[in-house]
Amino acid sequence: MNIEDYRAYCLSLGTDVEERLPFTAFKSAQGVLAFYVHGHIFSFLDCDNYGIITLKCQPERIEELKAQYTCITKPFNLPPKHWIGIDATTASDQLLQQLTRNSYQIVKAKYKQ
Repeated sequence: MNIEDYRAYCLSLGTDVEERLPFTAFKSAQGVLAFYVHGHIFSFLDCDNYGIITLKCQPERIEELKAQYTCITKPFNLPPKHWIGIDATTASDQLLQQLTRNSYQIVKAKYKQ
């Protein structure tokens, strides 16, 4: 899935999804695009180096996912207890969509307004 398709997919998850470039004050993170639900990030990626997408995940699923899929890796700059990285260049579109929807649902449920 290319970056444009991934962006469209994230925005299609609900009318409550917003996209932002939240780290423009930091030179090395100016191209980081984040997707939010209820004001909280559920996915982010570097537009300048599209590869690893960081997603929220249930802690009890992380080791199983890592064992099952080689595209699952450490998250970028977040604690690996609640976050995963997924290599968008090697992951199937179906897996990327499934894990992104899961991340969206985790954050949406936690921060219901």
